[in-house]
Amino acid sequence: MRVPLSWLREYVDLPATETGREVQAKLVAVGLEVETVEQIGAGLKGPLVVGQVLTIEELEGFKKPIRFCTVDVGTANGTGEPQEIVCGARNFSVGDKVVVVLPGAVLPGDFAIAARQTYGKTSHGMICSTDELGMGDDGTHGIIVLPPEHEAGTDAIELLELVDEVLDIAVTPDRGYCLSMRGVAREAAIAYGLPLRDPALLDVPAPNAFGYPVKVSDPFRCDRFTARTVVGLEPEARSPIWLQRRLQKAGMRPISLAVDVTNYVMLELGQPLHAYDRTLVDGPIGVRRAQQGEKLTTLDGSVRVLDAEDLVITDNRGPIGLAGVMGGADTEIADTAAGEHTTTSVVIEAAHFDAISVARTARRHKLSSEASKRFERGVDPAAAAAAAQRTVDLLVLLAGGTAESGVTEISAPSAPRTIAMPADHPDRVAGVAYGRETVVRRLQQVGCDVYGQDELIVTVPSWRPDLAEPNDLAEEVIRLEGYENLPSTLPTPPSGRGLTDRQRLHRRIGRALAGAGYVEVLSYPFIGSAVLDQLGLDKDDARRRTVTLVNPLSDEEPALRTTLLPGLLGALRRNDGRGSHDLALFETGLVFRPTGSETQAVRLPVDRRPTDEEIAGLDAALPRQPRRAAVVLAGSREQAGWWGKGRPADWADAVEAARTIAREAGVELIVRGDQHAPWHPGRCAALYVTVNGEETLFGHAGELHPRVVKELHLPERTCAMEVELDVLEQAVDGVLRAPRVSAFPVATQDVALIVDQDVTAADVERALREGAGELLESLRLFDVFTGEQIGEGRKSLAYALRFRAPDRTLTVEEASAARGTAVALAAERTGAVLRGA
Repeated sequence: MRVPLSWLREYVDLPATETGREVQAKLVAVGLEVETVEQIGAGLKGPLVVGQVLTIEELEGFKKPIRFCTVDVGTANGTGEPQEIVCGARNFSVGDKVVVVLPGAVLPGDFAIAARQTYGKTSHGMICSTDELGMGDDGTHGIIVLPPEHEAGTDAIELLELVDEVLDIAVTPDRGYCLSMRGVAREAAIAYGLPLRDPALLDVPAPNAFGYPVKVSDPFRCDRFTARTVVGLEPEARSPIWLQRRLQKAGMRPISLAVDVTNYVMLELGQPLHAYDRTLVDGPIGVRRAQQGEKLTTLDGSVRVLDAEDLVITDNRGPIGLAGVMGGADTEIADTAAGEHTTTSVVIEAAHFDAISVARTARRHKLSSEASKRFERGVDPAAAAAAAQRTVDLLVLLAGGTAESGVTEISAPSAPRTIAMPADHPDRVAGVAYGRETVVRRLQQVGCDVYGQDELIVTVPSWRPDLAEPNDLAEEVIRLEGYENLPSTLPTPPSGRGLTDRQRLHRRIGRALAGAGYVEVLSYPFIGSAVLDQLGLDKDDARRRTVTLVNPLSDEEPALRTTLLPGLLGALRRNDGRGSHDLALFETGLVFRPTGSETQAVRLPVDRRPTDEEIAGLDAALPRQPRRAAVVLAGSREQAGWWGKGRPADWADAVEAARTIAREAGVELIVRGDQHAPWHPGRCAALYVTVNGEETLFGHAGELHPRVVKELHLPERTCAMEVELDVLEQAVDGVLRAPRVSAFPVATQDVALIVDQDVTAADVERALREGAGELLESLRLFDVFTGEQIGEGRKSLAYALRFRAPDRTLTVEEASAARGTAVALAAERTGAVLRGA
C-alpha cells in the first residue's frame, strides 16, 4: 500500500515539520512494515509553470518531426513575452495548456534546464511530459495537456503536487484494513495520540424500494450488497488533477472519471467498488455461483471458463463480472483517455464477499487484482454503504451527475463479534503489568467497545476480522504499548535434557555426508503427478498415494512428497543448467505416506496443555511421516589433474553413500541386486539392514533409468540413493561402542574365490566374515575378475582380510587357520572355490 503523506494529513493533523522518515518510524513502532519512503520530486526546482501554446511551426529537413512553438507563460519569465521552445512531441495543439519548465530550473534526476541551440533554433525551456516530471504512469506518456481553466503562469509544482513523500507499506495478511488510507490514518492517529477524521463517517440515506433491482442467491458468500445509481454524467468530464495525482502516487493509472472515482474511494476507505455502464446492464443485477463451463470476458480482455465454485455478478444475459475480483467487458465504463465519451449513467456496486471464496477464485484464474487483494484480507462490511455514498458524492461533484433517490441494500443478519477476556490477560502474555486502564484504552483506540471490570467483554470493530481470540486482543495491547518495551528474559533450561538419540544420529549422518563431499539442499515438500510419471513409477506404486493439500501454493504441485528424489533432482538439474556439472547433493527430510486409516483432525486448545488423548487424536489424523535421506550425483566424482585421471560418479558411489550412513549408525549394510523405479534395472541395489534378527529393506541406490534421465532433463548417468532413517534407527541396538584399538601388529591374508556369476559379493563377504571369527578386523573386496581362465559363467572375487588380536601378536598359524575357516564357510554357503587350488 502506497500512502502519500499529503493525503494522510487530511485525516490526521500530523505536525507540520514531521517528515516521511519520522512517520515511518512511528508506524513501524506500532507494527506496520513500512519498507521505504519515496521522495517524489526530490531535487525539483522551478520555475515550472502552466503555459498556453500560441503558435506551432513545423520544422522541415530533419529525421523526425520537430516543432517550434511559442508559449504564453504569463510573467513567469520576467518579461511577459511568449517563450520560444523547440519540442518533438505531437499530442498538443495551439491553444492547449501545457507544463513549461524555464531556464534555471532543475528537473528530477538533477537535469538542469538552460537555453540551447537545437535544430537551427534557440529553445528557451522545455514543454514537459509525465516521465520528465516523474509523475508516474498516466497511460499517455506524452506532453501533459492541462484542463483549460488553469491560467498561464500558474505554479505547476503546486498545481500538480509534484513534491511529496510516499510511504510504501507491506501489509501483512492479518492487517487488511491497512490497505486503505482510512486504516493507515487510524494507525497514525494512535501512534501520535491524535484524533482521527474518519472519512467513512458520512450521512447515508436509508435503503428503500426504488433502488436498482438486485438479487443475491448466495448470502453466505455475499452478505452485503449496496447499489446506487447516478445519471446525467457529462461524457466529456475528466478526473481533476488532484484526483489523478493521488491515484498516480498510490501506484494506479487514471483511466476515466467514473473508474478513477471508484479506485479513489477504494484507496480511501478500503472498500472495493465497481461501476457498471447502466445502459449496458440488461435487467436486474444478480449474485450467484457460476455454472460449470460458463464463460466471461473480463476487463483485461481474457475469456475465462468459470468453475462452479466461482461467485459471479450477473444480469439477464449471464455473468458480467467475477465477484470481488474483476468486472466484465460487456458493462465496461467508456475510457475517456482513449477518446470514448459515451457513459452518462452508472450503477455503483459496493458489496462484501467471502474472503476465502474470492481468494480461491483469484488463484484459480491466476487473476490478482486490487479488489481481490483487499477482499482476501478482509474488508469492513459496514463500510459498503459509506463507500457507495462517497462515490455518488464525487460523481455528482466532478461530473455534474444526479444521484437517483433509490438505494438498494441487501444484507444478511449478523451480530457484532464479542470476546470475553480477563483484564490481566495481556499482562500475563507479555510479562508486563499494563493494568486494566491501559488495556481498555488501547482496545478502544483500535475501535473496540469494552465493558466489564475483571472480566472484559470486548466488541470487535467490523473492520478487524483478524481479532477472534483473547490472544489477538493481547497482541493489540502489546504492539501499541511497544514491543521494544517488553523485558528480555532468557528461559532457564532444565538439567539433564538435550538432543535425543534420534536427533544425534540424524546430525551425525548429515555431517558424514557433508564430509564425504555432498552439499546439503533443502527443497519444497510439494510434488505433482507429472513428476511421478517422469520417474516411471507403476500405477500401483505406493509412492503414487499422496496427501493432497486443500490450498496448495501451486496448482502444478498440489500434493506432499512421498519421496525426496523429485526435489533433489530438480536442484541438480538447475545447478547443471547454470554451469555446475560435477554435483553431489544430499537432503534429509520427511516424506508423507498415507495409510488410509487417518481420522478427522481436531483443533487443539491454546489456553492449556492438550491432553494425551487430544494429542493421540491429532496424531491419528496425520499420515505416516518417515524421515529419509537421499543423495544424487552427476559428473565427476574425482577430478582430473596433475595427480592423474579423474573418475565419473557411478552407481557404486551411490551405494557407498548408503554405507556411509550405515557406518554412522554402527549397522552392517546388506546390498543385493534389484529392479525398482526410477533406477536402471541392471544397476540398482536394494539396501537392507538387520532389524530384530530379520533383514529389513532400508532403501535403494544406483544409476537412474535412461528414460528417467531423459524425461527430467538430467545429465547422463545420473545416480541416486534414498534410504529410510526410521528403519536405520530400529536396527541400532542402542549401545554406543568405542572402536577397538590394539597395539599389536596386523596380519594380512589375501584370498581369491571363484563363484558362479549370480552369487553376490555381499553373500560371500558375509560368509567370510562369520567364518573368520573375532580375530577379523576388516574385510575388503579389492578385485573382481572374469575370463576364460576361470570358466564361462564364473567370476573371481579377491578379498584382503586383516587379522589382529587385542592382547598378543598373532602367529602365522593362527592367521592361516582363521583364513581357512573363513574360506571353508564361504565354500559351504556359496559354492566358492579357492582360486589356484
